[in-house]
Amino acid sequence: MSLYRTELRRLAKRRFTRYMTLLGLLVLAAVVVGTFVTNQKIDASVRAQAERQAEQQYQEQVRYSQQERTACERDKAAGAADTNRYPPDCSMIQAPPREAFQARWFLPSTFDFRESFAGTLVPFAAILALVGFVIGASFVGAEWSTGGMMNLLLWRPRRLTVLLTKLAALLTGLLAVTLPAAVLWFAGFWAVATFRGSTEKVTSGVWQSFALTGLRGVALVLAVTTIGFALASLGRHTAMALGGVVAVMVVGQFGLGILLSMAGVRFPEAWLLPTYALAWMEKKVTLEDWQACNATFTGECRPDTFDVTWGQSSVLFAVGVAVVLGAAVWAMRRRDIS
Repeated sequence: MSLYRTELRRLAKRRFTRYMTLLGLLVLAAVVVGTFVTNQKIDASVRAQAERQAEQQYQEQVRYSQQERTACERDKAAGAADTNRYPPDCSMIQAPPREAFQARWFLPSTFDFRESFAGTLVPFAAILALVGFVIGASFVGAEWSTGGMMNLLLWRPRRLTVLLTKLAALLTGLLAVTLPAAVLWFAGFWAVATFRGSTEKVTSGVWQSFALTGLRGVALVLAVTTIGFALASLGRHTAMALGGVVAVMVVGQFGLGILLSMAGVRFPEAWLLPTYALAWMEKKVTLEDWQACNATFTGECRPDTFDVTWGQSSVLFAVGVAVVLGAAVWAMRRRDIS
């Protein structure tokens, strides 16, 4: 019997895998439905209503300015003008120009596929990465804690083959869920844009960019799943992976961020893992340091910037996966199995 097919069957039969996968897919579906409900297609009637609202607010400002100017002139004539409220010359109280009230400010939320879809791939990857991490940790952690790993090694005594076959089955199963989910994610938001937004100017280049971002999201999901699997194998328990990620994120990331900010370190976000995950998905994240002011010839203050690129993120994640998985392989090969 093939060990790989056996592990695939075991992964698919586990109730925790099914429930966690279903939960993740339901959350993704809720995001699509929520976006559909909270957006609206912009047509001529909606634009006309927005124009009316802009005109109405402009007229309200005109009336308010007239009232304030009249009150200012009255108080100055009585010699009781409040200098903190009124300017030296009451004629200076004027309503903003009509062009200051733009109709687009009063338009309802609409989903522009070209402009908005790329941002939806970040939560897509984050949700599935969380699902993959928990499933991966549970898949091998349960084998260790229940003694299933020891029994399996009696049948297949080659330790590394067993461990890496489990990982291959896990990643295959995750791909079998992630790729169809990604296709449905694209289709779902295309439907949202069709009925509740706009699909204009979506060229082949735009589709290629979205596809590459989606592939980076899939790679992130697989990397996080591998880390969860390796941590649970190192600790021989699911709690090792879950406790480790809580410690890293809560203590290592939030605590480190607070400490760096208190110490006045420039660009403290450059030391935090979420920044690199976001840079991996968006290709580049620009950090700003407003404490350093670079004055331009116009007198404008511009902050110092630091770019975190997807290339830097790929190196960090590749090294992280290699170190954690390598430690799990070394431990599997060296430690007693009992």
